Amino acid sequence: MRFILTTLLAAISALGQGRSTPVENDQVRVLKVTQDAHKKTGLHKHDMNRVMIYLQPGKQTIAYEDGKKVELNWKAGQALWSAKSGNHIAEIVSDGTVTIVEIELKKPGSGGNPAASKLDPVKIDKKHNTVEFENDQVRIVRVKIGGKDSVPMHEHSLNRVTTYISEEDFQVTGADGKTEHVIHKAGDVTWGTPLKHSAVNLSSKQTEMLVVELK
Repeated sequence: MRFILTTLLAAISALGQGRSTPVENDQVRVLKVTQDAHKKTGLHKHDMNRVMIYLQPGKQTIAYEDGKKVELNWKAGQALWSAKSGNHIAEIVSDGTVTIVEIELKKPGSGGNPAASKLDPVKIDKKHNTVEFENDQVRIVRVKIGGKDSVPMHEHSLNRVTTYISEEDFQVTGADGKTEHVIHKAGDVTWGTPLKHSAVNLSSKQTEMLVVELK
């Protein structure tokens, strides 16, 4: 019993001081991990490629078992690609707790091309959509919609994970004309499947989100 408890505590320590799993399915596992400053994780590794979204600014050192050391710096709301890696210990070396949304990719890219759609939001609405990163597994799009602003009918042709950098208070209209009032808090993470819709920001404040499309 003592061995089981020790192993469990070590596993929790390796992954972070607090965590939840807002999304898990056959394509992804999404962890929301809170790391305290100046507290090292246990020795661990990552067997899947990941997208990392940092909700607060911070700085981290990563010490690998083979002696290699890496230092990361990021801004609040930044997304970074993280390839699968061997055993290492990580530590937040900046001051303040950091919450990280870790999107683990369970499958290789299947060749999906979101830009093939005539209603691809990046093509038809460049004012609000910017591609931050793209490879054979994901396309990461940063979406910024100003207060009381609207976006035209567009299509999400792939499954996706959305992380809300700020609050959302939208009226969304589907291709069938049905409307829905959608509210999210900063830090929320959601799963989405392909659909077409338009939207209006009901708030007077800008809404920002990161959309990770799964190829």
